[in-house]
Amino acid sequence: MSSSSRQSLTHARRWVIKIGSAVLTDNGQALSARFINGLAVDVITLRQQGKQVIIVSSGAVAAGLARLNIDTRPTSLDELQAAAAVGQSSLVQAYEQAFSPSGYLCAQILLSHDDVKSRERYLNARATLQKLLMQGVIPIVNENDTVVTDEIRFGDNDTLAALVANLIDADALLMLTDQQGMYDADPRTSPTAGLISETDAYDPALDGMVSEGSTLGRGGMVSKLKAARLASRSGTLAIIADGRRQGVLPDVSAGLPIGTLFTTEKQPEPARKQWLASLLHPRGDLELDAGAVTGVCQQGRSLLPVGV
Repeated sequence: MSSSSRQSLTHARRWVIKIGSAVLTDNGQALSARFINGLAVDVITLRQQGKQVIIVSSGAVAAGLARLNIDTRPTSLDELQAAAAVGQSSLVQAYEQAFSPSGYLCAQILLSHDDVKSRERYLNARATLQKLLMQGVIPIVNENDTVVTDEIRFGDNDTLAALVANLIDADALLMLTDQQGMYDADPRTSPTAGLISETDAYDPALDGMVSEGSTLGRGGMVSKLKAARLASRSGTLAIIADGRRQGVLPDVSAGLPIGTLFTTEKQPEPARKQWLASLLHPRGDLELDAGAVTGVCQQGRSLLPVGV
């Protein structure tokens, strides 16, 4: 394990904390006040150390289903969106109740893909988050589940958290789940599975260590590996850790060997290239001549009509 990479976490000033439903709820049902209150204590500890924190939180659908007294998760989109609409207010209220006694304000930010595929709206979202952080507010970000469809959603909140990390040039992305981190095999089926303490995010061997079969809901190790790679585009260190561990946030930020740390030797991409690569979906094809391919792919030049 490279202690220097862990040590660099002690200097990370801007953090994105992604909270999965598995740790945010009581057995997938109602929101866990105990967890949210404990999380608030950890976040406040980081804030008192001069760090900035953005929370990307799941849980709106689970909270809504609990308030609507629905025991079985629906499969239809309209029912899930209705539950999200009911639950979103409960989710933000739970965070407000946890942070307000210590004098911290929370802000609700609901994003959809349409909000960031436009460069102007992308920059507006960035400016809003930057201003909230400057004002000492703790933004609570979630996908706008009440209006998005499968065709235009980010995919899951792991991906959303990584995109937020890109958006605000975060130093670290911490994804809290109900696992200790990433293993070299599925620990549910392999008794010899070992926890990976630190790895290069782009190590191709990692792809064989995770599978869709290990995915719970829309989030899972597959999406977390994707998020770690996405976050690395802006030079962000990514960590997967057990959110049930008491004091996990201060301990990770102190450089303790907790969870799985993803590093990369690649240089951060310019902000505009991050936006182009991460948020814009192809809508057609261009056939380029050899000179245009060399200019765009190897020399970083713009595409001119003569090369098409």
